[in-house]
Amino acid sequence: MSAKTTISDLLALADIKIDGDRPWDIQVHNEALYDRVMGGGSLALGEAYMDGWWDAAALDQFFDKVLSANLDRKVKRNIVVAMTYLRAKIFNHAKSKAFEVGMHHYDIGNDLYAAMLDKRLVYTCAYWNGAKTLDEAQEAKLDLVCRKIGLEKGDKILDIGSGWGSFINFAAEKYGAACIGLTVSKEQADLANARKATPQVETELKDYHDVTEQYDHVVSLGMFEHVGKKNYREYMEVVHRSLKDGGLFLLHTIGGNKSVSHTEPWIEKYIFPNSMLPSAKQIMSATEGLFVIEDWHSFGPDYDTTLMHWFANFDAAWPSLKAKYGDRFYRMWKYYLLSCAGSFRARKNQLWQIVLSKKGVRGGYKSVR
Repeated sequence: MSAKTTISDLLALADIKIDGDRPWDIQVHNEALYDRVMGGGSLALGEAYMDGWWDAAALDQFFDKVLSANLDRKVKRNIVVAMTYLRAKIFNHAKSKAFEVGMHHYDIGNDLYAAMLDKRLVYTCAYWNGAKTLDEAQEAKLDLVCRKIGLEKGDKILDIGSGWGSFINFAAEKYGAACIGLTVSKEQADLANARKATPQVETELKDYHDVTEQYDHVVSLGMFEHVGKKNYREYMEVVHRSLKDGGLFLLHTIGGNKSVSHTEPWIEKYIFPNSMLPSAKQIMSATEGLFVIEDWHSFGPDYDTTLMHWFANFDAAWPSLKAKYGDRFYRMWKYYLLSCAGSFRARKNQLWQIVLSKKGVRGGYKSVR
């Protein structure tokens, strides 16, 4: 059986046609695509898209259908996946590599993120409960975090992975908190400190291992995905020693439906090196004996909506970005945003906000939504 026939039969299981006329159908521009994908799996599929070998009018719909039909489970593990797994087992993820994702992903250009994100530069899932715009949905998410930890004026907060300072600025402006944010991106740190709303906030270029002070509350919004399975327990130990006894820790993270030790190969190579999505089991194991889980809020479909807004912004701004980044980057970034949107839509990826305490909230924690 030819590679083209094999792939055509697989796609048919997801109601996808080659050279069909529906938004989720693929248009093949190079017949060598089939052998390339059969030999290289998902990494080859993404690289072939970047090279212009195939297209789909709606990539998000294509990936929703592929993942909903579990086509990823129907393709045998190839050498690319095996090497990614082995690399994760050996290197996942030493402190010496903590700044690699900062240089590879977050330092590529503040102009790109300013064009794509909301006015506060929030690069995590928004909360669309009644919100109509990206700005509203991101502020709703930031406020939700503040309410979940019971933030009060004068509280001292640590934000691990604080990006461009969106949460710490919000917490200082709206709640009167004093905030320290940590990032492994020099570009983020420089812009965050240039944009800081009050003297009560500061962004430090620092790895979380180096935290020595204690705080009233700790939050981490979209950083745990970069920690790695082998470091989950140590991460929780750092948070535990950094949190005062009566404080709360809010972990906001993308999650996976099963426990893994590596990430998807294309995402690993082109978007987030040294990344992986934790499972609920892995998170619970890492917190055992350290924290009481007070609340677990799942709103993964909101990330689909967020990613589609990010892509719309990026696409609209592309004429002003094209000269700097180039056409291959456009295809890479489009593939990243829309494939992730499709994955959340298919419920393969989740978004969790988890509230934890050191000794349990006396009388019980009241959930906030």
